[in-house]
Amino acid sequence: MMSDEAPARLLPGSLQVNRRLNQWIRFSRSGHVEIFSGKVEIGQGILTALSQIVAEELDVGLSRVRMVAANTASSPQEGVTSGSLSIQDSGTALRHACAEARMIYLQAAALQLDVPADSLQVHEGDIFGEDGRRTSYWDLADEALLDREATASLVPKCAADYTLVGTAAQRLDLPGKFCGQPRFIHDLELPDMLHGRVLRPPSPSSTLISLDESGSAITLVRDGSFLGVLAESELAAAAAIQELTKRANWSEAQGLPDEHALVAWLKAQEADTTVVSSKSSSERAKSARTIKASYAKPYLSHASIAPSCALARFDGQKLEVWTHSQGIFNLRRDLSLSFGMLDSDIVVQHVEGSGCYGHNAADDVAFDAARLARAAIGRAVRVQWSRADELSWAPLGPAMAVDLEADLDTSGAVLGWRHSIWSNGHSTRPGRAATPALLGSWHLGKSFERPMATNAALAAGGGSERNAVPPYEFPQWHVVNHRVLAMPLRTSALRALGAFANIFASESFIDELALATAADPIDFRLRYLTDPRARAVLDRVVKKAQWQDWQAGEGMGHGIAFARYKNTGAYCAVVAEIEAAADIIIRRLIIVADVGLAINPDGVASQIEGGAIQAASWTLKEAVRFDRSRVTSDSWEDYPILRFTDIPAVDVEIILSDEPSMGAGEASLGPTAAAIANAVFNALGVRVRELPITAERIVAAPE
Repeated sequence: MMSDEAPARLLPGSLQVNRRLNQWIRFSRSGHVEIFSGKVEIGQGILTALSQIVAEELDVGLSRVRMVAANTASSPQEGVTSGSLSIQDSGTALRHACAEARMIYLQAAALQLDVPADSLQVHEGDIFGEDGRRTSYWDLADEALLDREATASLVPKCAADYTLVGTAAQRLDLPGKFCGQPRFIHDLELPDMLHGRVLRPPSPSSTLISLDESGSAITLVRDGSFLGVLAESELAAAAAIQELTKRANWSEAQGLPDEHALVAWLKAQEADTTVVSSKSSSERAKSARTIKASYAKPYLSHASIAPSCALARFDGQKLEVWTHSQGIFNLRRDLSLSFGMLDSDIVVQHVEGSGCYGHNAADDVAFDAARLARAAIGRAVRVQWSRADELSWAPLGPAMAVDLEADLDTSGAVLGWRHSIWSNGHSTRPGRAATPALLGSWHLGKSFERPMATNAALAAGGGSERNAVPPYEFPQWHVVNHRVLAMPLRTSALRALGAFANIFASESFIDELALATAADPIDFRLRYLTDPRARAVLDRVVKKAQWQDWQAGEGMGHGIAFARYKNTGAYCAVVAEIEAAADIIIRRLIIVADVGLAINPDGVASQIEGGAIQAASWTLKEAVRFDRSRVTSDSWEDYPILRFTDIPAVDVEIILSDEPSMGAGEASLGPTAAAIANAVFNALGVRVRELPITAERIVAAPE
């Protein structure tokens, strides 16, 4: 039987699933506009950019915009703040919601002033007519006006009329940070607050055999193999954990692969194999030779400067959680699964953390705080992980192996390209599986099964196969992904996901092909790049770096790489200039990016620069170390990252564009890694295909 109800109109961005205007915007009689976004501030400056979009559409100053921190009780459901999608999803929704709200208030003003709505103008929230009479958003403030579904029938401003969008704006989150004011979740204190810690098993495969509780003064929370303590101070909680460590007896097993044979292990495991993309050609040119190369990256840690932290309070029925999670609604769903609670009885409030590059331990520590709070009914509990816990137990960026092959004709032209990947899945985020993706929930007496790491569909950006499809117009290609099913170390989303390894591999291989055919690496790329925007960023970075005038000194090298993030997002080209001494020193990174319309160009440049610096750290220094039982790189001494003294000069140029906005935060990572690797070859004549590029690997690499 057919329904008489018309299908809901498709709305832009996150308006599609959050259709009521008052979910997004509320005017206050105090002279401010409150804006609700489901996207969270994780240091990327997103709330500043969103406030620019709002101020632009409403014709108010930035100082009148109040961005309300995301909260499951009051914010629109926008999933996870990830994938460089906030401007595309939340920004688009806010642009249309504010344009519509502006018109609704103009119509209300027209009724009050008895003038046509199209005769009215808005400046700083004041609405005035040709005769000088005026009112304002603030005078008319009425929640009922926006208690309606968005229609997205009104076209927002065109780029030519922008006065705020596209210009530099001071980040809303930086002044307090620069002045050392309490801002992070680590600074948050609640009345009558307890401090908690959780004792982790010695290794992922361990289970609790026995616990000596005789004569103990510890306030213990025990639930299966989940062991926690409560104390009046953080120092006392840390001391209690030290005592508890001596009293716990665990089983252990050797369940991890050989770190030094990781690539072979990945390729030998059972895998879910899929063809990511395949392109055939009617041309039957004969291949003269085939060139092959294999590349790899290790497991990587998030290595945030501050360990994860959370607070929770349980009154016997309602649970409140304060967290720096990227996905507050997803976290709420998994907490409800873990504790058998209704979603409506849990409120998750976002508070900014110090450093976030993907699915880190923010959700896990929120579970810890919530579980301990359930044992301290009525009192808030604060839990902060130790550095060792952070580096050992937080989800890791998966290790990856990539094999590449190219068939060449007699002139050196590419006839066919084959790209094969071996990797665990790149996401075990909360809210996406039948069981909770929260570390502590797997250790409970009534434990939950650990979810398998999966990959998003390629249309949504992919996971291990992200950026495996070449951006070049080769006649043929075949891209295969082997999602390794065995998961001895916990893996999930880390900045750029599989794009980092795939671009490192493919752009290194492009240089290898250019060398094998005696071609210039720039000319070789341009030969197969047909997208004008791709060619533009490559051409601009060559000029900006004065590539043709490079003067190489002893041990000096330069390299180039290009990618379009996810093959659908921002375009980015990088030139790296390095010096090979006792270690590889990056002297300069020159970067050109096209992100479409840059809402806040300074913010975009900062994101591009930050991604490049992190990629430099991954490329030269970082690797998770482990024996056959446990992660051993549980301190900064064992897991080194790039220090301030190592940071190169970074020169970023953003190409001005009126094209739709694309995210910037992850676009520079893959090209930076490949550019550095290509620069190392340019300086030393050896090709290092396995990251990180250390002195030992350079010595061992074939010339």
